[in-house]
Formats: sequence, structure tokens, C-alpha cells
Amino acid sequence: QVQLVESGGGLVQAGGSLRLSCAASGRTFGIYTMAWFRQAPGKEREFVTSISWNGISTLYADSAKGRFTISRDDVKNMVFLQMNGLQPEDTAVYYCAAVRGGSGRDVSNYDSWGQGTQVTVSS
Repeated sequence: QVQLVESGGGLVQAGGSLRLSCAASGRTFGIYTMAWFRQAPGKEREFVTSISWNGISTLYADSAKGRFTISRDDVKNMVFLQMNGLQPEDTAVYYCAAVRGGSGRDVSNYDSWGQGTQVTVSS
């Protein structure tokens, strides 16, 4: 497992942008699939996007396609989520997640989680 720490959340108006960052510990970061999930109050945690260990393959939830972009920097052991065109329904706590040798959209596929960062979008 890796230790994950998210940052970059905040309050933004509808239509605005935010860039979330996730810093990972460990020398084997480059072999982990990384993902972002989010959880709104009263709702289950849901998949947003993921990126493969080599950065070649990405997956996006329908709600994120065309607005959000995931990327990774294996030199800095970091993964990023660029969010554009934010809407009030994007308000949630955003979590960074990792798994070695795995992938997918299910929460159960990932075994390392950060503490989350709050994103609030005002209308």
C-alpha cells in the first residue's frame, strides 16, 4: 500500500475550475493504478476517473467526461485531477485511491485511500 494525501479542494463558483493533487509515498508509485472517487453528503462513494500505472489508459465516469482530466507524474509521485466547468452537483469530498496490479471503477478494487479534500461548487 501507499500513503496518499490530497490537496487543492475549495470553494468555487459554477463554471469554475479546480486542480486537485494527490501526493503518494513509496518508491513503487509507478506500478500503481491511481483513481479519484467522490462522495457527496448522503450518497455512496462514486468513481470519477482512473489512470493506469503507465499512464496510457484512463477511465472516466460519464459525469466527468469532457470536463475532468486525470494525469500523473511518476517522478514526483503525484496524481492530478483537473476539473473544469464545475457544477453544484460536483460538490463532494474527493478521494485519491490506489491499487497495485488492479484497476476498475469499484471502490472495492482499491486498497489505499487518502483522507479526502472538500470541493464545494456554488450556484
